[in-house]
Amino acid sequence: MQNLRLLSPEARAHVERLWPLAEAILAPADRQLFQLRLVRQFENLYEALVPLYGARDDFAELLGRLVQLLARAYAARPEKLKALDLERDLTPDWFQREGVVGYVAYAERFAGTLKGVEAHLDYLKELRVTYLHLMSVIKTREGENDGGYAVADYLDVQPQLGTLEDLERLCARLRSEGISLCLDFVLNHCADTHPWAERARAGDPFYRDFFYVFPDRTLPDAFERTLPEVFPDFAPGNFSFVPELGWVWTTFHRYQWDLNYTNPEVFLAITDTLLQLANKGVEVFRLDAVAFMWKRLGTDCQNQPEVHEILQALRACSRIAASATLHKAEAIVSPQQLIRYFGTGKGFGKASNLAYHNSLMVQFWSALASRDTRLMTYVLKNFPRIPPTTAWATYIRCHDDIGWAVTDEDAAAVGLDGHLHRAFLSDFYAGHFPGSFAVGEVFQFNPETQDRRISGTFASLAGLERALEQGDPDEIALSLERILLGYALMLGFGGTPLLYMGDELGLLNDYSYTQHPETAGDNRWLHRPYMDWAKAARRREAGSLEARLFGGVQHLIGVRARTPQLHAAYQAEIAETYHPHLFAYARPHPLGTLLCVYNFSERPQEADVGLLSAHGLDAPYDLITGARVATGPLPLPPYGRRWLVQTPPA
Repeated sequence: MQNLRLLSPEARAHVERLWPLAEAILAPADRQLFQLRLVRQFENLYEALVPLYGARDDFAELLGRLVQLLARAYAARPEKLKALDLERDLTPDWFQREGVVGYVAYAERFAGTLKGVEAHLDYLKELRVTYLHLMSVIKTREGENDGGYAVADYLDVQPQLGTLEDLERLCARLRSEGISLCLDFVLNHCADTHPWAERARAGDPFYRDFFYVFPDRTLPDAFERTLPEVFPDFAPGNFSFVPELGWVWTTFHRYQWDLNYTNPEVFLAITDTLLQLANKGVEVFRLDAVAFMWKRLGTDCQNQPEVHEILQALRACSRIAASATLHKAEAIVSPQQLIRYFGTGKGFGKASNLAYHNSLMVQFWSALASRDTRLMTYVLKNFPRIPPTTAWATYIRCHDDIGWAVTDEDAAAVGLDGHLHRAFLSDFYAGHFPGSFAVGEVFQFNPETQDRRISGTFASLAGLERALEQGDPDEIALSLERILLGYALMLGFGGTPLLYMGDELGLLNDYSYTQHPETAGDNRWLHRPYMDWAKAARRREAGSLEARLFGGVQHLIGVRARTPQLHAAYQAEIAETYHPHLFAYARPHPLGTLLCVYNFSERPQEADVGLLSAHGLDAPYDLITGARVATGPLPLPPYGRRWLVQTPPA
């Protein structure tokens, strides 16, 4: 075997023992490449599995079963996807490049069916989309399903969307257009109607051990002393009574049963399932609810060290059997915890390829409401740097609510009271604060902590809904500028920017959710409207609201694609503007520094000339406007945005 010298003696011995198991499964043409990948990734896999399962008597057998599983997955992988694996091996930074743009939508609400999505690819191509995240595609339980996150069958498609064959065909079509499909892959739990749960309920001990089941409330009560509630309004507590079993751990809803990763059979089953979907053509997996995957008494059972071992092991498995795939961690946690989802220490950069930059989103809305960027500058300046082989997923909103992740410590550092600031943001975006331009709704008020989150579309929260109701053209114009400010921030920060469906057209809050029993109790459906294709058609009508907004977004995406400083490997460095309304960051690059400056107020502002000279810009060129900026203080119009370089592109 080749390259065994790269491994530690212990890992080398395991590979020598395990290779014949894989070799017996693989065709001769596949053996060399699989062997190279196995050797390259085995140390990462082994180091992650040992803390999880290394003390078990059957650990050696477990390794053998896992390697056989990986070999079977690779043997079944279509040749076109094996070719994509090689392409991605040669261009590992493909997802970090400045031309990458993501689009996020509920498949049914975007186009009705998977075939409908395929019929609207021209629209996505207009926006230069290279990454499409379709939600609620995998089959969920009937009735309540947490917006598509109660999985009834990982290897089937929602019946109303089509079939698994339709999904495979869509993946192939997207791939031919240079678009990677992202699907949600729920790691923490499955639905109570999933075959694993049904077999557990029927008395099968093998599948009973897939879940956390307790005969009485003794241990659940002990855990509850330190567990928070995710949905205190409509899903209080973390355990549900199932008559056939006892008390089952249900972090989110009674119908979502937490998977027990202390049982290696769960890891094997999840790995097998993920690789089967990868072989259908899914290229990116949004790993949902990852922070909750490991439980430890006396803690909040979030962000436990074993979570990161699971993610590293899972990624190593993908790198061996389906190396074209990406893993994106859905972890909405503190910055110091979040950085661990990329991999730290010995596992630096080995856990997830992508993670959500929740703080960038929160700080955008905070600064927009307060017109004060000092908290934003402080928080983001002190944010940990990420491995250069990874990237942030940047966004202004998503399908979920907005929670005010502002700590008391960060608020105090800039002279704010954290509790009062969070309360102000909730009041402002619910439209209750005097002078607020926003129209939103409070989500999940917690009377004990006074925590209030917010639901609402980008346009409604940015003031467009209220401005249209008032018929005020000046306010309409300002609301559009606020939206474009958000897009410029998201697209110019680096990483993988994610546009949520309809925001590029200014879709407003959808109040019809109250008319349907399955959505009436969850106001997050307020900001999950159906795509308005009549409104989309108006993007081509000169002067229309849709044309102004869509054209502005399209222009920013085009500029981004021509700006090498926005490659994710070149990370943003937050700059001090010494101006309460301005936010700025620099992106150093061999071709020259890019300085991005944003005005978070509705009044014209000026950036001090010292901000420009500190970054080597004495006669800057604005990439957004395509013009030189006059020497002296930098003028910014209301909600203005500048992407500045010294030398314009050739």
